[in-house]
Amino acid sequence: MSSSQLNFGTKSYNPDVLSCLANLSNDEVFTSPQLANRVLDLLPQEVWHDSSTTFLDPFTKTGVFLREITRRLLKGLEDEIPDLQKRIDHILNYQVWGIAITELTALLSRRTLYCSKKANSKYSIDDMFDTPDGHIHYKAIEHMWAGDRCVYCGAKRD
Repeated sequence: MSSSQLNFGTKSYNPDVLSCLANLSNDEVFTSPQLANRVLDLLPQEVWHDSSTTFLDPFTKTGVFLREITRRLLKGLEDEIPDLQKRIDHILNYQVWGIAITELTALLSRRTLYCSKKANSKYSIDDMFDTPDGHIHYKAIEHMWAGDRCVYCGAKRD
């Protein structure tokens, strides 16, 4: 049993860290894995078997949607791309993208999706990226205020 699992009699429990994160602020609310999966359940099942389908999370925070999409594609594309590493590389390089809203959420999302804060590190599960961002993008921009809110991100001026 790994150190991340707890043993309760004959059953073991391996908690999902993404279900334990607290929101960073009122403007930034994390989606639980359970809710992400309920949303993804609404999509037609054939999308998980299509290697040309692409997905974008335009406000990725923890990367939970991208992780769960990747998990479904990994299973759905087994017949088409039997080699696991080739399947991982295909999905992460050609099917899933995210736009993070802060530098911290970009790092969280990369860690969740690539198992490393840098997509091109030796710890990343992807073998093809040559940049640290992979397909989780974040660009710091200055706030542009319209009254008491930023027109880009909606943050309050105070």
